Amino acid sequence: MRRSLWALLITGLAGFMAALDNLVVTTALPSIRQDLGGTLEDLEWTVSAYTLTFAVLLMTGAALGDRFGRRRLFLAGIALFTAASAAAALSTGLDALIVARAVQGVGAAVMMPLSMTLLSVATPPERRGMAFGIKGAVDGLAVAGGPLIGGSLTEHISWHWIFWLNVPLGLLLLPLARFRLEESYGPGNRLDLSGTVLVSGGLFGIVFAVVNVGTHGWTSGRVLTGLVAGAVLLGAFVRHGIRKERPMLPMRMFRGRAFSGINAAGLLMFLGMFGSIFLLSQFMQQVGGYSPTEAGLRMLPWTGMPVIVAPLAGYLSDRVGGRVVAITGLVLQATGLALFALVISPGVSYAAQLPALIAGGVGMAMYFAPASQLVMASVPEAEQGIASGANSAMREVGGALGIAVLGSVFSSRGGYADFAHAVTLPLWLGALAVGGAAVAAMVIPRRGAGGTAARRVPPQGRGELRDQLTTA
Repeated sequence: MRRSLWALLITGLAGFMAALDNLVVTTALPSIRQDLGGTLEDLEWTVSAYTLTFAVLLMTGAALGDRFGRRRLFLAGIALFTAASAAAALSTGLDALIVARAVQGVGAAVMMPLSMTLLSVATPPERRGMAFGIKGAVDGLAVAGGPLIGGSLTEHISWHWIFWLNVPLGLLLLPLARFRLEESYGPGNRLDLSGTVLVSGGLFGIVFAVVNVGTHGWTSGRVLTGLVAGAVLLGAFVRHGIRKERPMLPMRMFRGRAFSGINAAGLLMFLGMFGSIFLLSQFMQQVGGYSPTEAGLRMLPWTGMPVIVAPLAGYLSDRVGGRVVAITGLVLQATGLALFALVISPGVSYAAQLPALIAGGVGMAMYFAPASQLVMASVPEAEQGIASGANSAMREVGGALGIAVLGSVFSSRGGYADFAHAVTLPLWLGALAVGGAAVAAMVIPRRGAGGTAARRVPPQGRGELRDQLTTA
């Protein structure tokens, strides 16, 4: 019991740091521009540089942990993330800040998937739903609370402190992780170099393209080249995963309805959620006239819900199954975004926004709690590391797509000059994406959705399905 509690504390804090930095910069952009200069498009790279390296290297981080030791790589990820955070805080120019943010993403890409595996290994199966629920609460609070934390620190101290915040947390985690977590390895302990190169290059092409859409447009040579090159490399990676005997991500895993369903749901949910939060946090300031701190406080009915709801949702996942809880959460979140789209206007009152904030917050918390549990339950225990990395990569790519696609639609409809009108269609698209995530989650079979690990059967030979999932 003590081992699982220590694992929950350590992985929860590490996940908080990594998830927080996805959106913590958004409310600090005006202050960063005042200090360091640059256009708004240049400043957006302080968000995108982190997302880019984070999404691209998640599967690679999981694979390296399986090969060289999960605790060892987890420690390396924390150390790199902490050092890069200090470098970002000390940046005196925009280029240096963007480079530091990219290195932060590398450290986070190692930490995040391994934190899920380390927690799963340390927690008895009957308690994993609650453990993942609590961790989901922390991760969800960090993602949604980024604008509040970033705005408060920027307004009352300085934007540098959104990065200094990570340093004492990282220095605390290093000895705790070293002495309180047990080492573990993945099956085979062999690194699939060709698969690593293909998936890293493919994800880089796709994510690089979508983060450039806002500046260059969908038809620019830079964006089209990234999309085409990324698609070709990812296609080669899929072929590699089918033909190779022991690939880093066996494509047979996607034949399981649980694994394919929860990954599709994660991509669509993050697409709708990230893009919407990115715009709504600015709406509170640009149209509502609130300071960064005031805007963050008024979003608390949404951003604070994971703390209250996610542990309860994790408990319910153990009792009634994660599938039901996740679908309910996604429906509620889609409803919240739709309500925002219906009421949003230049003079909308805060009271009119409250139902949307509450529905979105409860829904987000109910999804985060069982999502990790469903990922881990969809594959055999030996493959949970790479499954976590794949799922995290899908979600981060979804987040990058959300900011790019919804931001592009926002700009095409007038952008900041007519914010309330321009943001309506992106919010409807966000609601549609999260609704699609609910449909994808319905693919997950009822049996085994409560958190039981998939059953492993004996190998059948090269090129065939060697592991059959009960959730298939």
